[in-house]
Amino acid sequence: MEKVQAAVRTGPSKTEFREYPMPNVPDDGALMKVEVAGICGTDVKLYKQPPSSAPVIMGHENIGYIAKAGREFTRRKGLKEGDLVFPEHYVTCGQCEWCHAGQYRHCKLTDWRFNPDAIRYGYTSANRAPHLWGGFGQYVFLPWNAVLHKVPAGLSPELAGIVTPMANGIEWALFDAQVGYASTVLIQGPGQQGLSQVVACKQAGADLIIVTGTAKDAKRMEVAKLLGADHVIDVQKEDPLERIMSITAGQGVDVVLDCTAGAGTAPILLAVDTLKRKGGTLVVQGEMNEFPNFPLGRITVKYITIKCARGHSYKACELALQQLASHRFPLEAVTTHTFGLKDADLAIKSVGGEGVPDVIHVSLMPWM
Repeated sequence: MEKVQAAVRTGPSKTEFREYPMPNVPDDGALMKVEVAGICGTDVKLYKQPPSSAPVIMGHENIGYIAKAGREFTRRKGLKEGDLVFPEHYVTCGQCEWCHAGQYRHCKLTDWRFNPDAIRYGYTSANRAPHLWGGFGQYVFLPWNAVLHKVPAGLSPELAGIVTPMANGIEWALFDAQVGYASTVLIQGPGQQGLSQVVACKQAGADLIIVTGTAKDAKRMEVAKLLGADHVIDVQKEDPLERIMSITAGQGVDVVLDCTAGAGTAPILLAVDTLKRKGGTLVVQGEMNEFPNFPLGRITVKYITIKCARGHSYKACELALQQLASHRFPLEAVTTHTFGLKDADLAIKSVGGEGVPDVIHVSLMPWM
């Protein structure tokens, strides 16, 4: 029987290489040959501190070719064998109010934190048949309720591999924060999400884009300017509030997009101070367990709207693929490193700043 090779997380910062049986493909299912599995900051966190002891094939930013598809799957999805596709990491129920509203990222079946039966690429236990629920393997199983996007012609699998952060950037900056023509924006954190939001804001017509980071982000700051940021600020070398107010002639910004992934209270406090006096918007990404002396008074006086980032929508993914296919921005500068399956451990640690230096986005290629 043919076997599928996969890198499996079996404990904190521990990877084992395992074989799984090649699954039978049902009439309403398919099998995708993985070309690229992107690695992001969430992978770094889940690798260090897994939410459970179950073995998991990580990888939720996946691009690949449909290797085998059932007749009903082909009819439903409008896709065929050989098509290059992007499966979102959400696997929906298709029945709840959120799914019917097109907001399936809120569907209970995708919520691995609270639902033990949830199916989500890169998060679901490999013990669950047919086992192939992550991109750190040669194949991924596609059930009838997988959410798929066809990759536009002329877009390479490697560049398409950054569609997830790009979709997040579009969702959070354009849909959540309503960044548009003549907006002034502060983006905190020049990682994959922050750089994607630089592109989204620039494309939307923002007048001013400021990006903050630290000394370790020097290379990423260079890429931020390449993608259209007007100013970059190393918060360890200069007072960010003073510099932002100087840049904006004391006016502050319309929108703050916090992409520091729960790096403490300082980015939130800076956001509150730098937003304009009335009606600014703050979008927060990441988790923060405690916030002593939360500045509610300043937030209410300034009439600040706070929103929490939560994944991406179908429309954001389609727009992200179109953006990548347009080649309008030099996004190849974001896809900095490529690793084979045998180097999965090093690849994850490199994204977390503990392996290969100057990594922004990693492409894990199982067949390399």
